[in-house]
Amino acid sequence: MKLTPEDFAGVWTISRQITDMRILESGTLQGEAEFTPTDAGLHYHERGMLVFAGGAPVLAERSYQWAFTEDAVHVAHGDGTPFHSFALTGGPEATPHLCGEDMYRGVYSFVSFPDWRVTWSVTGPRKNYRSVTDYSRK
Repeated sequence: MKLTPEDFAGVWTISRQITDMRILESGTLQGEAEFTPTDAGLHYHERGMLVFAGGAPVLAERSYQWAFTEDAVHVAHGDGTPFHSFALTGGPEATPHLCGEDMYRGVYSFVSFPDWRVTWSVTGPRKNYRSVTDYSRK
């Protein structure tokens, strides 16, 4: 299955599990992500409540730009700096991304689309965590 921008456009419910091996704590994020069409592809914005280790909930937000080519999606941070790319068939792996000395390795899974999942493993001197985000159409 080859996915298109139209397959992602709209609002999604997100559920994220975060395991931080550096501090040996876990957290969750529950919220929504919206893909809005733009001239360049899709604008992604997520917003949700992040709760870590039984602490007080914190509002968390982030944005990305998704640009589609024939075979891949190129993801940039909200400010336009490149982040990673992934195959439109669901990968499985995103291109690795080095942020400072911390390495981000992602895997996209679309085998149950329209439900889908993104898993990130981040390792380095400042970070050591795994994040699993499940998306379902709202």
